Amino acid sequence: MNYFLLAETDFFRLINEAGDCNMETAYTAFATQVIELCNGGMDMNLTVIALAYIEIELQHHPVRNLSEEKREIAAYVSKALSFVRKMQKFLATPQVPPLISANNATETTASLLQWTGNAIDLVELIYGIDVMGCINNGNMPLKQLAPLLYKIFGVDSKDCYRFYTDIKRRKNESRTYFIDRM
Repeated sequence: MNYFLLAETDFFRLINEAGDCNMETAYTAFATQVIELCNGGMDMNLTVIALAYIEIELQHHPVRNLSEEKREIAAYVSKALSFVRKMQKFLATPQVPPLISANNATETTASLLQWTGNAIDLVELIYGIDVMGCINNGNMPLKQLAPLLYKIFGVDSKDCYRFYTDIKRRKNESRTYFIDRM
């Protein structure tokens, strides 16, 4: 890779010559090339090196110390330097992938989690969660909560009402054997 790629732009040619013509166009082309370099398929290490090189070149460019009549050129150099530094920060920040949608979340989670306890224990846990109002501040009806948790844990929900009836028929002081063991 050519590390000096950014220094070979019209923008650098104009600031090296301290010319006044078309600085805005040259600056825009330079910024576009920086963006393409950062978003392109090039090796990230080489991109970082090219940005570091151009940052130093801009920071210490003699045009920044020119007389008042050439201050416009110095302003463009400062803008370019600021832009390069922002892009360096952007590249240094880890890029987090987008969150998965709610529809995909349950499908992905369902494939990762498998309820390995007794099905009646899961029913007991679901009813406990519902009674305590632990999901959505208690604003999620059991008819929505139970199928969702069954899907997440990969459990067939066809016997859930029978299990609930069995829990209600328990004769001991506490009917929640599973929760008591926790």
